[in-house]
Amino acid sequence: MPIAKQGDTLLKSATTIFLCFLFAIGHAQQPAPVVAAPPLTLGQAESIALANQPRMLAAQLRARASAERIRQARSALLPTVGFNATGVRVADTGTSTAAGAITTSSISDRFAYGGSLVQLITDFGRTSALIASSRSSAEAQRDLATLTTAQVRLNVREAYFEVLGAEAVLHAAREALDNRKLISRQIRALAQSELRSTLDVNFAAVLQSEAELAVVRAESTVEQQRAHLASAMGQQQPVVAPLEEVDLPASLAPDPASFLSLADTQRADLNAAQAQQRAAVQFALSEKRLSYPTLSAVGSAGEVPFRDHTLHDNYAAAGFNLNIPVFNGGLFAARRSEAELEANARARDADEVKLEVNEQVRDGWYRANEAFRSLDVSARLVAQSKEALRLAQARYGAGLGSIVELNEAQLNETSAEIDAADSNYSYLARRAELDYAAGLLN
Repeated sequence: MPIAKQGDTLLKSATTIFLCFLFAIGHAQQPAPVVAAPPLTLGQAESIALANQPRMLAAQLRARASAERIRQARSALLPTVGFNATGVRVADTGTSTAAGAITTSSISDRFAYGGSLVQLITDFGRTSALIASSRSSAEAQRDLATLTTAQVRLNVREAYFEVLGAEAVLHAAREALDNRKLISRQIRALAQSELRSTLDVNFAAVLQSEAELAVVRAESTVEQQRAHLASAMGQQQPVVAPLEEVDLPASLAPDPASFLSLADTQRADLNAAQAQQRAAVQFALSEKRLSYPTLSAVGSAGEVPFRDHTLHDNYAAAGFNLNIPVFNGGLFAARRSEAELEANARARDADEVKLEVNEQVRDGWYRANEAFRSLDVSARLVAQSKEALRLAQARYGAGLGSIVELNEAQLNETSAEIDAADSNYSYLARRAELDYAAGLLN
């Protein structure tokens, strides 16, 4: 083979190896592909909030603490058992009486231990009324925990929709900025051809700067709303995951009557107020029964390993105790009157909560209905403003319109786009408020 041909072959081989080497290096130096974070759904955000929100955890603990009061009240129906150990060393064996804790008729050296039992036979329903009052109080605390759940879910939904609305506004602002950049370039090109004045170029530059400022503000609003969503979810770090879009709910009922009927049975704070009123009534009944007699059975038994020779080495006794209140300066009557007045006040509190709930439901329905009716108007306004902008651009391009007319058309179109972007999420937020008012977020 000729030497020249061998050189060409070697050169081609070396070139091929070198290119393969460069390709391998370039391929190895390519950064790893960035894996996009999965979108955060509204249901996931609510679940995280219910698990992490400190207010939610505190409400659950208070509900559990309130349930322990039922056991406290019920303990009066169970026997009380105690163990005692007593030792006595007498300084003077001739002593026959003692004042204070040592109350035997004849005092002598001794050591004794034993147990005692006291069992309530009847207090004519006072303990039962206290148990019922504690049970209603625990029910009210559970309702307040349910109300906290609804409030946490409402806060998450409002923050979630605010983020989506802010991002929609940011998208509209960026589109407006791109459109104004394009118009600004076109006007500068026409000015260079002496078909437009420098004033038009300056107007276009002002419009572009305004659009850039709107984008900066929209970006800041998005970050703020994401931080607000993180707080609503019980997290310290802002939410960075993309949010999943939420479909618009069905149209509203023609009047708030259906939501009012739901609120009467589903609203947790109304149920809590009614439970607190029942607890107050039962407590007033228990205070009334303070003046009733109390009958108890008592028993005691034990050993006396160290004693005087005249004493037995063990002891046992049983009996009963009947306590009949006669006079205590009007204490029981005052306690009964206080409890009855408090029960009446609790009834008025429940009526007040019902009025507030009805007002919230009606106000929420009117606000949601307004937002729902605004959806169609906002969509038509966008279409009309786009058509007006198209005509203004055509007139300006044909030399029939001024830059001021084009500027106004652009501002109207941008405003309509932002209002339309925000209207959907405003309706979602107001529907969430209405659902909370009706007790549907429990």
